[in-house]
Amino acid sequence: MKDNVIAISACLLGVNCKYNGKSNLNPNVIEYLHGKEVVLVCPELLGGLTTPRIISEIQENNSVKNLENVDVTDNFILGAKRTLEILHQNNCKNIILKDGSPSCGFMTIYDGSFTGKRINGMGITARYLRENGINILNLET
Repeated sequence: MKDNVIAISACLLGVNCKYNGKSNLNPNVIEYLHGKEVVLVCPELLGGLTTPRIISEIQENNSVKNLENVDVTDNFILGAKRTLEILHQNNCKNIILKDGSPSCGFMTIYDGSFTGKRINGMGITARYLRENGINILNLET
């Protein structure tokens, strides 16, 4: 098994798995990954949520609720655990995540008010992966 596998948020490669059924296709990420072995993940789908889905944000108490005030924290935790399992299965120590997401945000997340305001913080999956020794590559800057 190779040790240079890079995992990536599937939405960054054009997979329509965002909450609104669209992607975050990023040509710079595609260029960076050219010639590398990649593993695509979407923690929210891995946690049992659907596409499209009601937008969710992390709340002050670290729970995750959607716009209809339904608690989806367990889905986000399950998605984080399944993502780490996939990374371990593929001997993957590095991941590229989509910042801002309640799962994948690694520098910022939305503030929980559903007004589009970002704050410094980490998403559920990003935090879990970092705590378990996974390196988050920053291609945002």
